[in-house]
This record gives sequence, C-alpha cells and structure tokens, in this order.
Amino acid sequence: MPRVVSPVADERTALTAYLAHQRRALRVTTHGLTEEQARRAASASELSIGGLIKHAARCETFWTDLILQRHGTRRKADESDADEFRLAPNETLAEVLAAYAEAADRTDAVIAGIPDLGQAVPVPQGAPWIPAEVREWSIRWVLLHLIEETARHGGHADVIRESFDGATFDSLLAAAEAWPDPWGQPWEPASPSVG
Repeated sequence: MPRVVSPVADERTALTAYLAHQRRALRVTTHGLTEEQARRAASASELSIGGLIKHAARCETFWTDLILQRHGTRRKADESDADEFRLAPNETLAEVLAAYAEAADRTDAVIAGIPDLGQAVPVPQGAPWIPAEVREWSIRWVLLHLIEETARHGGHADVIRESFDGATFDSLLAAAEAWPDPWGQPWEPASPSVG
C-alpha cells in the first residue's frame, strides 16, 4: 500500500479509496503483534488494538445494515459498550481481522451496487448520538462517517502500538509491505535479551 491514496478521478472513487486506505492503516497496527499485545490496553482506557479492530468491523456492519435497511442487533445482548472495544477470552486477533475484512468486503459490495451516493439512509431514532431532527443521511454521509470513525480508531491504535515497542505507522507499513531502502526503516521485533 502506498503511504498516501493514489489520485482519484471522481467522488465515489475518492470516498472508497480513502476508506480502504484508513482500513489498511488500522490493520497495519497489528503487524507482528502477539495475542497478548492485541488484548492489552496501554492506558487507563479499555481500548486495545484487537478491540479496536472488532469495533471497526461492527461499525461497518451496523452502517451497511442501515443502508440495506436491516435492523439486526449491533452487539450481543449480554455485551456492554466496553466489551465491543476488547477481545473476549474466546476471540483471537486473526478472527477479528477476518471479521473486519468480511465487513469491509460487504460494505464495498453494497456501495458498488448503489448508483447514487445521495440515496437516503433512514437513521434509527432515539440514540443519544443522533440529532433528534435527523431522519436520514445519504450514502455519501455514511462513507464519510466510516472514514472518520476508522481514522479516529486508527489513531488510537497507533498510540497503543507505539507504547508497546515504539513501532510507528511508517515503520510497520515498511515492514508489512517490504518497502525497499531508503524509503523507510522497517519495524523489526525486539531481539530477546541475552542474559
């Protein structure tokens, strides 16, 4: 993946390319992580990288369901808000990455089948985060929101990851994509201490 989004010719391509780029940036924070690191919260917050990936997958599923006017549940009945941002004992990083890829593929397929980005998407009423006067958003708004949401959580994941081993987006991307020198110093796992 290039460090920046390639030039785009139109609005649809721009929105979907930026969403794909932000997804990849979020996923790259998992490069080289152990299961324990994927679960670890690096601050007073409950956020973990695995939990952020899980949440991003659920966000895409939620918004795609709204586009399709499917009103399934966003989370299991016994889950709290915090549970959505952390891996359950029976979940693995590989599973949530696969669920995220599946959610992204589904979103992309649904968006590709919609000819007008101005198409209305009915908004569920009563949620405190939705302005009371808003009854619908457009597909365009949904894509912009997914870009915003993915970028926000990608930033969270960047900070968490850097706290583990100093790995930054560029070094992880260089390692994951095998960039040639001198375009980036690829991240490498720390050598075990000899003692």
